[in-house]
Amino acid sequence: MSDFPSKARVVIIGGGVVGCSSLYHLAKRGWNDCVLLEKNELTAGSTWHAAGNVPTFSTSWSIMNMQRYSTELYARLGDEVDYPMNYHQTGSIRLAHTKERMQEFERAAAMGRYQGMGMEILTPEEAKARYPFLETHDLAGALFDPNDGDIDPAQVTQALAKGARDMGAKILRFCPATGVTQTDDGWIVHTDKGDIACDYVVNAAGYYAQRVGEWFKPYGGRTVPMMVMSHQYLLSEEIPEIEAHTKETGKKLPLLRDVDVSYYLRQEKHGFNLGPYEPNCRAHWDTDADPMPEDFSFQLWNDDLDRIEEIVTDAMERVPALATSGVSRVINGPIPYAPDGLPLLGPMPGVKNAFEACVFTFGIAQGGGAGKVLAEWIVDGQTEWDMWSCDPRRYTDYTDHQYCVDKGMEVYGNEYAMHFPHHEWPAGRDRKLSPVHDRVKALGGQMGAYNGWERANWFAKDGDDTSEEATRTWGRAGPWQQRIREECEAVRDHCGVLDLPGFSRFEVKGPGARDWLLGKITGGLPGPGRMGLAYFTDPRGRILTEMSVMWHGEDHYMLITAATAQWHDYDVLAHDLPEWITLSDRTKDFSTLIVTGPAAREIFTDIGTEADLALPWLSVQTARIVGRDCGLARVSFAGELGWEIHAAPGDIPALYEAVLAAGAKPFGMYALNSLRIEKGYRAWKGDLSTDYSAIEGGLDRFIRLNKPHDFPGKAVLAAEAQDGPAKRFVTLIVEAGEADAPYMSCIWKDGEIVGETTSGDWGYRVGASVALGMVRRDLATPGTELEVEIYGQMHRAVVQKDEPLWDSENARLRA
Repeated sequence: MSDFPSKARVVIIGGGVVGCSSLYHLAKRGWNDCVLLEKNELTAGSTWHAAGNVPTFSTSWSIMNMQRYSTELYARLGDEVDYPMNYHQTGSIRLAHTKERMQEFERAAAMGRYQGMGMEILTPEEAKARYPFLETHDLAGALFDPNDGDIDPAQVTQALAKGARDMGAKILRFCPATGVTQTDDGWIVHTDKGDIACDYVVNAAGYYAQRVGEWFKPYGGRTVPMMVMSHQYLLSEEIPEIEAHTKETGKKLPLLRDVDVSYYLRQEKHGFNLGPYEPNCRAHWDTDADPMPEDFSFQLWNDDLDRIEEIVTDAMERVPALATSGVSRVINGPIPYAPDGLPLLGPMPGVKNAFEACVFTFGIAQGGGAGKVLAEWIVDGQTEWDMWSCDPRRYTDYTDHQYCVDKGMEVYGNEYAMHFPHHEWPAGRDRKLSPVHDRVKALGGQMGAYNGWERANWFAKDGDDTSEEATRTWGRAGPWQQRIREECEAVRDHCGVLDLPGFSRFEVKGPGARDWLLGKITGGLPGPGRMGLAYFTDPRGRILTEMSVMWHGEDHYMLITAATAQWHDYDVLAHDLPEWITLSDRTKDFSTLIVTGPAAREIFTDIGTEADLALPWLSVQTARIVGRDCGLARVSFAGELGWEIHAAPGDIPALYEAVLAAGAKPFGMYALNSLRIEKGYRAWKGDLSTDYSAIEGGLDRFIRLNKPHDFPGKAVLAAEAQDGPAKRFVTLIVEAGEADAPYMSCIWKDGEIVGETTSGDWGYRVGASVALGMVRRDLATPGTELEVEIYGQMHRAVVQKDEPLWDSENARLRA
């Protein structure tokens, strides 16, 4: 090939809308020497045309941002690249059958308003006025999204491809990649037509992403966590009533979603496209008897209508016009699913200069925004929006094949399910177990999964309703409420013990380790026998992560962080790591017990602890308890006198039994969340994220602008400190009703949205509903009255002093 490139800055493996969008956005950033390798033709999905829906509804900010950006891009793309496109912004109507669903819609509408999206709550009568073919007798209401619509998948892909080509990027069709080789300064991507050297490589291979991902294993990669679902949709014959309505109104019907039954229905020409997400779903290519073929391009599976019969019948009753027409075609094709149904978008875990933009269940809806985000990650090393919900590093080493299949089927079968705050999905559990897992469960532990680790959320007693059905509420009331209260009161009045497996731990040591770390964090490092908090920021001064740092010796530290942050935070530390400093992941070498409450010292004395229990808050020491060597850290995320016991997993059972026998009450993660919010302690990727600068996050006391080390974002934070931040972190007391403020509830002042909550819960020690959040700087003054919107209802909220609500002087911590 005379025009075959031997070099490129970026090579994208895989076409489709995400690959083409990524190429387009890289070219827009001036990176036009990039190449996309496409196995076959360019289309949205290499085997079949997706339904083309562009939904903008989500309760994840990152997904909502991507989808909002996609709708804005598609609306202008045809003119921007001079390529005609059929894009119909018809709006969409989501139907609600229950009060709980309406509460979810109210929250979604509020999030939409925050982003300038004109979502509306409709009565059943208003829904019928917008969709005259609708039966509404059993509906509670509806949500209208004016930005939703449909687009021709082939056209949007070709438009993005044309735009990229016009700016100088290359697309090589019928040129599949066959492998990769890492070099000292980048990659070589192999094809049958030649090799291409590049700086960065992107796995955008759709449902083939797992196969492509195997090429990166020799260079630190892992098996891509994904599976493939069989998704069917039906195309009806043309319906005269639909044709007449279109001619009369001059527009198509809104897209309809009956989320409680689980299907979408959109107008296709003068008929309907019906797409169910059936609970009785089917995975493909998931067993040795059903292997993935080498090439499934432009192929479909046979119909399997028995799976969707009940949903089709319900749709015909909801829209009787559908029942007047026959089925013209059934399409049954593959859709890739990650275990949570969200894409893998960002740095490839463990592999330098490699990225993933794959496993998009809704590629059309998210493709425009995904390309923007990927381009930012590659060009800038950071993204405009915090993208943790899509970051490939959110999964670690527990996502084996069966886990991916089980979770993918669970997500697909519950595609439109409500995600209640006290509900735990049952599939794919027990991947990582504490050494005392069985004992915790025997004590009544109701478990939740945290990076695969099973932890008790709360402890039930005999007679408590522990059914899944009991958790289907947005309110705080439930069988857990009294138990959480009792657990918090035990920590407040006596002592509690929390089994906490899975803390991410990283050992950093070597000559110059102290100076190197000081150049990574905003503040200082602890001295001998001490520990402290360290914050890492990006070049914009935004919060990357928080770690506890323990001094183990001169140029020797142990850093501890959230379980879910394991691979993310390892990358933060590994970035630009000098060869003379070693970084080791010690996560599996230790487990943790939190022992906290005013009687904690007494309990440690009673069990014969060989340690100095008079050492002050934030001290660390080696100890011996019931004959077991361990580390004792005097710190408590609950905000009471307490210690963390860090010990080898094999020693945890004896330590746990000793603490229980001495009178400590087991407590769970729900109680810990309540306790930490009363203290104003931040949680990672809720209160602490790259959506906020360290100063906006109220972390001023952890920022040392006068130190000589030039940490990332230092100059930006210095300027912000002088000028003042746009937002400020606040603690609010909320006059809440049945539910506390969920993450990202809108905060209002005089009819205007002025901020958002980052977390909220009931504080059992202070007897009030508490929310942490960000508000406009001028409103962060204590005593300012605001309103927090909780599931559609406005609740008075008052800004508190910039200090803990509970034990504001930290006297109980320091006792």
